[in-house]
Amino acid sequence: MRKVIIYPGEDGYWVAECPSLPGCVSQGVSRTEALSNMREAIDLYTDVLLEKGKPVPEDLLEVVAL
Repeated sequence: MRKVIIYPGEDGYWVAECPSLPGCVSQGVSRTEALSNMREAIDLYTDVLLEKGKPVPEDLLEVVAL
């Protein structure tokens, strides 16, 4: 499980970013599509790291109640 930030982009698409994987960004016409594309991007990103023998960064999820 990874933290993903999703927000509306300036071009009308939804943008999704994964802060624990630098540069791992995707988008979609809807929030649902952006999240689906982000799942695929995370899988591909981590596959490439493993293929290159590099460590996959952990995602330190922190939940804060306000």
